[in-house]
Amino acid sequence: MTERLSSILKHLTPGSSGLSQITSKNADDVVITLAVRTPLTKGFKGGFKDTELDYLVYALLKKVVEKSRIDPQLVEDICCGNVSDGKAAYKVRAAALAAGFPNTTAASTVNRFCSSGLKATQDIANQISLGNIDIGVAMGAEMMSVGGDRLEKPFHPEILENQESRDCMQPMGQTSENVGKDFDISREKQDRYAAESYQRAEAAQKAGWFDDEIVPIVAEVKDPKTGEVKKVTLTKDEGPRWGTTFEGLSKIRPAFPDFGDRSTGGNSSQVTDGAAAVLLMKRSRAIELGQPIVAKFVGATVAGLAPRIMGIGPSIAIPKLLSKYNITIDDCDIIEVNEAFASMAVYCKDVLKIPHDKMNIRGGAIALGHPLGATGARQIVTGLSEARRQKKKVLLTSMCIGTGQGMAGLFINEQL
Repeated sequence: MTERLSSILKHLTPGSSGLSQITSKNADDVVITLAVRTPLTKGFKGGFKDTELDYLVYALLKKVVEKSRIDPQLVEDICCGNVSDGKAAYKVRAAALAAGFPNTTAASTVNRFCSSGLKATQDIANQISLGNIDIGVAMGAEMMSVGGDRLEKPFHPEILENQESRDCMQPMGQTSENVGKDFDISREKQDRYAAESYQRAEAAQKAGWFDDEIVPIVAEVKDPKTGEVKKVTLTKDEGPRWGTTFEGLSKIRPAFPDFGDRSTGGNSSQVTDGAAAVLLMKRSRAIELGQPIVAKFVGATVAGLAPRIMGIGPSIAIPKLLSKYNITIDDCDIIEVNEAFASMAVYCKDVLKIPHDKMNIRGGAIALGHPLGATGARQIVTGLSEARRQKKKVLLTSMCIGTGQGMAGLFINEQL
């Protein structure tokens, strides 16, 4: 009992190293043993434009089994983040069964808008940590070519009497313009940020940095002119536009002229199709099964803020998460902040004082795309790949969330 109290007091001592605690290795740690994703393709005209959600989930789950060599019988639950498909729960369950998972492997979907993939990861990790399941797959998948997430009708009149409730109905473009105006993020700042996102993605693509995180997916694509259907193997992201410059972006017309003139199709995230997945279990189980330990899941948290400036969510969620683990932004080596819009990315980078050489090294959603439900998982995959390349430890991911929220996740790379 005395030893137990001493251990607790040691953790509570002011000045104790939060970094040493989160990087320690314990048998009960929840770890990631595989992190992969599909290519991200252009919405409505890209390689997945004729693909349905069920097939994309099915194809990626098959790759998870193939690459991890996990026995599907051991996987107890699959959770998939998805935003726009109201029937996603049917599709994910059916896809899992077809991909080789037994009917004893449960499946669910979760929707917290742009953080859904991270929320799925948190949900599976929490189940494992509590001993409810031993092994699970967390993923995110979105087919933006097929459906949108806009409200079909307004809220009940009594709800609309509340101003912040009404603000939940604001289009995302309007919230971006709100951020630009409220915090003086100029069109020039946004375009310069966006240009660098494209340039970083181009450099990463040319250097082959994405190759180890992407698994090839076979899809059927219909020629819009001839109607001919062809099978293609997709291996690369379609979003990066090589040769993008600030000068070129500055010529693009505002995308939301009813609300402002700073956000454009060039400095906002792209409409995209894609999916990402991570395989999770306790460290002791991974060692027992001979699974390679890719990373440790430390934790994640969510925070709320005014819906009309939802884009600055990471600036609220990140400090909240870091304080929980007694670390600072300087302790983080690789930082992935979702670029829903350049307005919010610039704001969060500046307010949090994120070092330029740590944030979105391979570009972000402006260049790569933002498949809503997949992004939270995609950031984990990309961030861990970059951490592996740089041989760095601490990965921080974060994103803004529609209706006024932010979420952040913390991971320790063990591929050193």
